Amino acid sequence: MSAHSFSQERLMKVLIAPQISEKATYVADKYEQVVFKVSTDATKPEIKAAVEFMFKVVVDSVQVANVKGKEKRSGRFVGRRNNWKKAYVCLASGQEINFAVSEQG
Repeated sequence: MSAHSFSQERLMKVLIAPQISEKATYVADKYEQVVFKVSTDATKPEIKAAVEFMFKVVVDSVQVANVKGKEKRSGRFVGRRNNWKKAYVCLASGQEINFAVSEQG
C-alpha cells in the first residue's frame, strides 16, 4: 500500500465527504466508482492513499475535477460559493465501499 508515504493526519484531512447525487449513484452502479468531495490541494496519489487507508479497499485509479463555486445573490449583493474539488475513485473489481449508516435501536 502507498499509504505509508503520507502522514496519517494528512490522509484524514484529504477526504471531506462522499458526494451523494443522482450522477454519483449512476456512476457508482455503472462504472464501480465512488465520488468524494476532497480538499482543493489534494493530489491523485494522496486521494488514492487516503481511500485505501480509511476504507481498507484497493483503488484502481483516480480522476479529479475542479468544480467552480456558483454565484449566489442575496438581494442586491452577489456572492460566490467556494470552488471545490471532486474525485472519482475507481475501485478494483470486487471491492466495495458501504456508506450505509447502521440503525440505532
